[in-house]
Amino acid sequence: MSRANRSQGLFERARKVSPGGVHSPVRAFGAVGSEPFFSASGVGSRLRDVDGNEYIDYVLSWGPLVLGHAHPEVTAAVERAVRKGTHYGTPTPEEVELAEKVIALVPSVEVVRFVNSGTEATMSAVRLARAFTGRDLILKFEGCYHGHGDSFLARAGSGLATLGLPSSPGVPKEITQLTLTVPFNDFQAVQETLAEHGDRVAAVITEPVVGNSGLILAEGGFLEFLREETRRIGALLIFDEVMTGFRVALGGAQERYGIDPDLTALGKVIGGGFPVGAYGGRRDIMSRVAPEGDVYQAGTLSGNPVAMAAGLAQLDVLERENPYAALEERALKLVTGIVAAAGRCGIPATGAATGSMWGVYFCEGPVRNFEEALKVDRQFFNAYHRECLLGGVFFAPSPFEAGFLSTAHSDADISETQEIVEQALAKATNKK
Repeated sequence: MSRANRSQGLFERARKVSPGGVHSPVRAFGAVGSEPFFSASGVGSRLRDVDGNEYIDYVLSWGPLVLGHAHPEVTAAVERAVRKGTHYGTPTPEEVELAEKVIALVPSVEVVRFVNSGTEATMSAVRLARAFTGRDLILKFEGCYHGHGDSFLARAGSGLATLGLPSSPGVPKEITQLTLTVPFNDFQAVQETLAEHGDRVAAVITEPVVGNSGLILAEGGFLEFLREETRRIGALLIFDEVMTGFRVALGGAQERYGIDPDLTALGKVIGGGFPVGAYGGRRDIMSRVAPEGDVYQAGTLSGNPVAMAAGLAQLDVLERENPYAALEERALKLVTGIVAAAGRCGIPATGAATGSMWGVYFCEGPVRNFEEALKVDRQFFNAYHRECLLGGVFFAPSPFEAGFLSTAHSDADISETQEIVEQALAKATNKK
């Protein structure tokens, strides 16, 4: 596959007018020591770049396109909405309908507020939790990304639980010192931290399936343990289901694993490819949100009617077809194939899948937390990623991002991907 005359030219122009030439850091492909391609179009499971190269796409706009690119029902809904207008600054019927749909599908959500991004959703949920409990600390897990809000840009120090230090300039240490960080799947660390700080903890926030460190599943009983512990100390449990919502099951991870959080952050899928986010939960908690209550949160473009129409169309298809068993079967087939191919090349690998999310690490398994994910052979991954891209397969340009499948991915796509992966692994191994 030829690469990149127009993409290279566009990237050179972009770097003159935007930081790093991109509008979200991972898009720069810096983690894999490469440069991005610029997309021109997408249909079904495929992306086409401005140089005419085609890729089987497992990034899918970082998760929202569970039906694939340009699904005809979503596209038709968007076209109808745009013809009527793009935004009004008033309530619309579509936002009521989508709110009713979300509440019907997500077990713990009784009331929902739409926002414009996953970051807005998690920030708003944490603010609400602090107001509702009258406490100031939050507990998060290493490797869980909850957006770029100041409270979340904290890293762990030494020991099992350390008051956070900023992981980005511009974030005051006083803010991240209100964030406690412990390893995911570490029962003891959670227990010890809550024993010391529990009377100040407003909420424990987690991705129920960690998708921002690759893909890490919760060990048996861990999510139940978080539910019990938060209830015991009077804190709230917040599930960040921006990735997992409507992706691992129709009702999200909370439906799949039978856990009811107090608050849930949602996004991606409910926008059908448009900017969107949402947070919701118990009625008594959500009633504190303005204008019903005293916790202020607002957004001029929240509930945008085009995004609402796209989300409604996508959720209607997912509810009608309920494709999650088939998606997981294909995801497991893909993961198993990659791990087996790596083994044939003498490369240690481990992987997992849940619903339409999947991940593979090039290291010995199991991977139960972010520290163990860091064992991945990054140099090998970089070479592997470049070879896959040259072969026509687009995986996330980082070893620490989950992969996604859509209903548009066929068995033939999976088989073709496995052939390309086998060749890419061999070539990357020879370059070691």
